[in-house]
Amino acid sequence: MSRFTLPPEDVLRAREKVVLDHMRDEVVHDWDATLSTFPHPHYELIAPMTVHDGDGPVREYYHDTRVAFPDQDHELIALRHAHDAVLVEFWLTGTHRGPLGKIPPTGSTHRTRMTAYFLFDADENLVVERIYFDQLTILKQLLAGLDKKNPADLLTLGRAVAGAFAAAGGEPDPRLTRTTAPALDD
Repeated sequence: MSRFTLPPEDVLRAREKVVLDHMRDEVVHDWDATLSTFPHPHYELIAPMTVHDGDGPVREYYHDTRVAFPDQDHELIALRHAHDAVLVEFWLTGTHRGPLGKIPPTGSTHRTRMTAYFLFDADENLVVERIYFDQLTILKQLLAGLDKKNPADLLTLGRAVAGAFAAAGGEPDPRLTRTTAPALDD
């Protein structure tokens, strides 16, 4: 299909249903239903340049993020269609109740604007959820709730900053760095 041609309305409606079901099932922690929206679960998180590929790694990603933010939710801002994707803008929200990698829980909430690209293959299978967001926006909100006059919160702040620096030192997943320009001469 040409990049200039949208699929028929019934295809767009079917894709939109998959995406909205997927997002709803994430909020209620129905991981089996969420994973059933993919033939092969695959998430790409662009900010940290990480990939979660396959049932086990994606379930681990779900577990880790819901330990950190058990009340994680999202508020839809916009939903758009592309020739091979559904694009969703949303606010991700949550309360930091558990460790986020090496960042200890702060008890703070965050509300972060994000965009997710849900890409579909030629057979209309969801093949990837690619998420764009600013990690610093989340970290800033998590740290802002700490009382800088409280010694316990100062210790948490120090551990959070050390944890953020530790996370920043990781190597990007090469599947996200080896890119090729699209052929635009048609």
